Amino acid sequence: MKPYIFIFLACLIISCKSDPKQENTSKKITDFNPTKTKKKTSQNLNLSILLDLSDRINPEKYSNPTMEYYQRDIAYIKILADVFKNQLMNKKVIQIDDKIQLYFAPEPANAEINSISNQLKFHFNKGNVTKEALENLSQNYSKLPKRIYELAIEDNQYVGSDTWGFFKNNIEDYCLDNDYRNVLVLLTDGYIYHQNNQRREQNKTSYLTPQFIRKEKLTNLNWENKFKEEGYGFITTPQNLNNLEVLVLGINPDPKNNFENDVIKKYWSEWLTNLGVKKFKLYNADLPSNLNKVINEFLE
Repeated sequence: MKPYIFIFLACLIISCKSDPKQENTSKKITDFNPTKTKKKTSQNLNLSILLDLSDRINPEKYSNPTMEYYQRDIAYIKILADVFKNQLMNKKVIQIDDKIQLYFAPEPANAEINSISNQLKFHFNKGNVTKEALENLSQNYSKLPKRIYELAIEDNQYVGSDTWGFFKNNIEDYCLDNDYRNVLVLLTDGYIYHQNNQRREQNKTSYLTPQFIRKEKLTNLNWENKFKEEGYGFITTPQNLNNLEVLVLGINPDPKNNFENDVIKKYWSEWLTNLGVKKFKLYNADLPSNLNKVINEFLE
């Protein structure tokens, strides 16, 4: 072999071995070696959690000796944060561009609650994801949601839940980002009512309460025919939420009506379908240990 050919081949081999691209493409979060930026894909998670801080969380009015409803919420939130963190841990650093945040509808009057919610907003990317940052996520989501519920219960100022208004006015700005997998998790008993946002267009409403269901006589075997024939349901706004997935946890129907659970889920299913949401699940206020699996499966 001629000397100059040998020298050329040797340089080529050395160059290939030292290529940093080949060394770093397999790095995961546990390696913490940021590499070149990569375009966001739908695998980047944008996870929003919407809390219903109405009187449904009042342990005196709606007590449950097995596990209070606000305690279930706190456990659900912890599961969600753990799943979010685990997904980051299993991604290459180059792929990380993921968000998690928490909202209320309406915003509580208590300034401390709103301040706490800011500490539950995280946006991780290759430039800021560290073991310390992920530990901060875990610590905040382990402690701060409990404080939010404690403050809300202490204040005893339950103005209701304006979930319908949140969908109409805020969801596109707060919960939807291009090139992300957008997921909204609602912690609610399934009822919607806010004293300053009560709209009715024939039999379509911006609210749903046990009193309304009883008043409209959606309480017997014929409820579904009545619902369809007389046009009941939530008022549908002109959004197209086909890039949003929705998980509803905590539905807690009034036990005085045997059909209450079906009525609530009919309202939500029709509403989300009309808004263009292609993937959604509705679950009752079960124990967190029972919902752990379904939460993981929905997010993963």
